[in-house]
Amino acid sequence: MYLYDGQRPTVLGEFGGIGLALEGHLWASEKNWGYVQFKNSKEVTDEYVKYAEALLKMIKTGFSAAVYTQTTDVEGEVNGLMTYDRKIIKMDEQRISEINRKICNSLNE
Repeated sequence: MYLYDGQRPTVLGEFGGIGLALEGHLWASEKNWGYVQFKNSKEVTDEYVKYAEALLKMIKTGFSAAVYTQTTDVEGEVNGLMTYDRKIIKMDEQRISEINRKICNSLNE
């Protein structure tokens, strides 16, 4: 993310990969993976906020956008904001909303 070019947007095409496997909401009960694995919603939310705070700092250096991986778990990948069956949101929605709003509002500063 240090390849800033003032003539075009600087975009992080994939970030996140925060894994949380929730029993009873998996595509398969074994062989699940995430780039990093956590034990509970608080740990997953803390990691998301940490990543988002890093993005917030990069905006001031010309950073334009980021794409989160991924909105839902996909088969054996447990990196989603929601479980494979879309029944559980794995992070604290209020904390995620707050940091996302902070990022969006920083664009107007």
